Amino acid sequence: MTSTVMMTALPQFNGLRASKISAAPVQGLATVQPMRRKANGALGARCGDFIGSSTNLIMVTSTTLMLFAGRFGLAPSANRKATAGLKLEARDSGLQTGDPAGFTLADTLACGTVGHIIGVGVVLGLKNIGAI
Repeated sequence: MTSTVMMTALPQFNGLRASKISAAPVQGLATVQPMRRKANGALGARCGDFIGSSTNLIMVTSTTLMLFAGRFGLAPSANRKATAGLKLEARDSGLQTGDPAGFTLADTLACGTVGHIIGVGVVLGLKNIGAI
């Protein structure tokens, strides 16, 4: 089995702009070797550059605030619907819950999802202006 190496010009990107074009050898698909990873302890997990980072703190904060708002009645939920005037009024959704405030599994998933959406928007906005 022979391998063929050809020279092609590959553009390098920094964000959305092409910065430079470099000529690098490109190997055929049959000759590409899989990447070998070095194990990091018993589990081999690598999360040292994310835990405690600004992106992580933004995501945790936005999700926590949204869950807090849903649990303590500051946001609509399955048992509190929003009226046309954006007032929250109680109703019986028929969902079972063991929470005294009536926070259900559907509320937890919905508020967590909205919290993540808000967090992603904040992270992308701050990265776009170069703040993080």
